Amino acid sequence: MKGIFTIILLVLSNTFMTFAWYGHLKFSEMRWFNKLGIVSIVLISWGIALFEYMFQVPANRLGYKENGGPFSLMELKVIQEVITLLVFTVFSVVLFKNENFRYNHLIGFVFLILAVYFMFKK
Repeated sequence: MKGIFTIILLVLSNTFMTFAWYGHLKFSEMRWFNKLGIVSIVLISWGIALFEYMFQVPANRLGYKENGGPFSLMELKVIQEVITLLVFTVFSVVLFKNENFRYNHLIGFVFLILAVYFMFKK
């Protein structure tokens, strides 16, 4: 159960992270947002990133083997990276219509799945 809860928290964390890092590129389509300077945009992104940390830190604490969780540090990192790419892919395909999911992206994901497999192989 800790493993599933860890993964749910990581998905939430990465959703906020993706919006903090890349959301401003889409928000620039809003008229009021275009009037903001870079400092304002950075502060808005930091505000969004705060929620990332509110999920990321508990996920790592809960999921880490040394704290009674099911994952090693390396396993946590690989899980987080795969989730990051999955969330980013959905984000970019849904919100940015000019971005396409191509065959080479699929091949890259297959290699990531293989990375997860080898990281968890004992």
